[in-house]
Amino acid sequence: MSDRPIYMISVAAELVGVHPQTLRLYENKGLVRPQRTPGGTRLYSEADVERVRIIQRLTTELGLNLAGVELVLRLEDQLRKAHAQIDRLQKQLRDDIARVHKEYRRDLVLYRDERHPERR
Repeated sequence: MSDRPIYMISVAAELVGVHPQTLRLYENKGLVRPQRTPGGTRLYSEADVERVRIIQRLTTELGLNLAGVELVLRLEDQLRKAHAQIDRLQKQLRDDIARVHKEYRRDLVLYRDERHPERR
């Protein structure tokens, strides 16, 4: 999903099926943060539009108020960051394990006890 700002507020509102004033309200509450042009025009990205769709589902289907939506979105953001950190740590661990395996000594020779030939 792209973070590139491409939609003006009227287009973003139409895509989601809300009034532009609703998007302004969501911005005032800090639920969505569209970028702005040097002239102050709000520009929404695909990610912003998807976030507004999520807000709409939370309010209409689950009946959450905007304070509840804010909490859910904050928790989802924290969970997404935690998953990203876990992924980074797992990759680092795999890399560390691979590095340790490469450092194993290859010049070790298996010892064979000639007194017990059955152990060969």
